[in-house]
Amino acid sequence: MELGIGMFGDLSFDPQTGEHRSAGLKLHEILEQIKLADQVGLDVFGLGEHHRPDYAVSSPEIVLAAAAGITKNIKLTSTVTVLSSAEPVKVYQDFSTIDLISGGRAEIGVGRGSFIESFPLFGYDLKDYNQLFEEKLDLLLNINNNQVVNWSGKLRAPLKNQGVFPRAVNEGKLPIWIAVGGTPESVLRAAKLGLPLIVAIIGGMPKQFQPLIEFYKQEYVKNGHDITKMQIGIHSHTFLSEQPVTVEGYYANYAAQMNRIGASRGWAPYTKAQYDAGRSKEGALFIGSAAEVTDKILYMHELFGITRFIGHMDVGDPSHQDMMKAIELFGTKVAPEVRKAVKQAV
Repeated sequence: MELGIGMFGDLSFDPQTGEHRSAGLKLHEILEQIKLADQVGLDVFGLGEHHRPDYAVSSPEIVLAAAAGITKNIKLTSTVTVLSSAEPVKVYQDFSTIDLISGGRAEIGVGRGSFIESFPLFGYDLKDYNQLFEEKLDLLLNINNNQVVNWSGKLRAPLKNQGVFPRAVNEGKLPIWIAVGGTPESVLRAAKLGLPLIVAIIGGMPKQFQPLIEFYKQEYVKNGHDITKMQIGIHSHTFLSEQPVTVEGYYANYAAQMNRIGASRGWAPYTKAQYDAGRSKEGALFIGSAAEVTDKILYMHELFGITRFIGHMDVGDPSHQDMMKAIELFGTKVAPEVRKAVKQAV
């Protein structure tokens, strides 16, 4: 099972100054954190795309390209690229470039996007939300499989005998994961296409997602895909510390960010009771000591048979020092124990 870290580049807000923390400083910290994740032997690092003042990363591919030059082994992916409001030709070109710089370590995670700021920003109509994703995914897959592209759709100009360059390392092909938030239609699409699935589980009880993941497995096989190549991941909020006071103190960061998002979505204020419930065995938060997080990831493996776990580790913008320690613990304490247990279970 692959283990990795995901980030959105959260920027904390100072109510006294009325400003978010420096995006420039945050980006430099992220690069140091990616470098450390590589050094401690983690398998994958992902960055998500947002277009809001409380996130530093609007272009994951730019940051990942910078990371490609300072890392050696770790896979570099988007978590996710909002494909519905992106240009598939440019998406492929950006990630194939990362692939070439990194020596074949680039991947793409694509989704419809739970944040919708990119649609008006890039001139797209939300009424086309579903059709945009379907068409653009079809085009991206066409580009991924063919150096010379012939394609037509309804919402974008057709391509006729157009070459798309540069080509990725592995015969021009990049791994493309479908990221979902729990919609059966999205899961079915991934299964029919035989694409790897990653599920964002950030609330409630992970066990509630079991029928959805079983549905993916059944449809994947039903559509004639090789079960030995099936990949399933989950992406969940994660933070590690061996100091109980740090874990308790992280609630303030976490609640602040959840409330900033919730303010635009009509959510009730986030409570300490929710935080504590999320940290329990049945909850969706992978927040605690290395032993607690290890046990919970192994529980996810037991529930779902996952092949990848990505811990989303910068919710609420914890300090750089705390982030570096959390990454170190994840790579040196959690990852070896998880790999050992999974290997023994095979």
